[in-house]
Amino acid sequence: MRVSKYGDPVNDIRPALSVVASPGRRRAILDLATEAEKRGFPALACPTLGGALGLCVSLSHVTSSIRFYTAIQGIYGNSLSEVGNIASHVHEISSGRFALGLGVSHEPMVRRLGVPMGPPLSDMRSFVSDLKSNEKYSGELPPIYVAALRDRMLDLAQEIGNGALWANASLSHTRRQRLRVTNPDFYLANMIPTVISEDVEAAAAVNRKTMSVYVRLPNYRNYWKAAGYVEEMEAVESLLAEGRRDDLALAMSDRWLSDCTLFGPPDRVRQGFEEWRSIGVEPIAVMSSTSGGQVKAIGELFELFN
Repeated sequence: MRVSKYGDPVNDIRPALSVVASPGRRRAILDLATEAEKRGFPALACPTLGGALGLCVSLSHVTSSIRFYTAIQGIYGNSLSEVGNIASHVHEISSGRFALGLGVSHEPMVRRLGVPMGPPLSDMRSFVSDLKSNEKYSGELPPIYVAALRDRMLDLAQEIGNGALWANASLSHTRRQRLRVTNPDFYLANMIPTVISEDVEAAAAVNRKTMSVYVRLPNYRNYWKAAGYVEEMEAVESLLAEGRRDDLALAMSDRWLSDCTLFGPPDRVRQGFEEWRSIGVEPIAVMSSTSGGQVKAIGELFELFN
């Protein structure tokens, strides 16, 4: 069987899988990660929630073949030396299976950390440059992926990194952005809120609840406006101005939700993963369920490819 440059079967549409180091559930998540490896899933993506770097340290010990990366480790609120040391450690212990996904996060979240946030492009450039300069002390760094919603950050990612990561991206817009990438070895992936259920309306409602967090963030709204969803995002802004946060789902059109998330019966979700892979972007399933938490939702994904 032919394999991709990452060692994955080229005819396999299994997505990468987002695993969160949920407090009190970390051992269960490690067990799910090893099960994902046994089942042939290509990669694990580790969000900041619960500690992405700590989870990746554990993954380097409990797995042996699956790729994994932070998706996404913020550049603010962490010592550059500590990030470099841990990243180098995991890179070495995992025999090169790890990548360091970095992002600038969002201003409201950074503000809660109590640290200053400068211009995103120059801050990302400086952080990666300083990280590489410190390599003589930390040890060899893993590949670096840069979180890049907009075109200018995607261009910077190609200049300073080895890959780019989206989250909640529009498939139609990413098709156009993908044309900006000319290096065939440049890794691309997108984190996709995903719900598998025969009850399409219930699945859509779960994703609308998930996306209500993101539409509150100005940089996401600006991205979706650029992607062609001006009416939806202006409706969100009107609701926020009126203090109607509980009504944000009303502004989320079916067209927008279907372009930025996956939900519905197994065949529909499977086709969605295939569409992302067809444009050269690895889908990352960020699983939710209509009837349970992360563990239940990931189990439903396993059944999809059983």
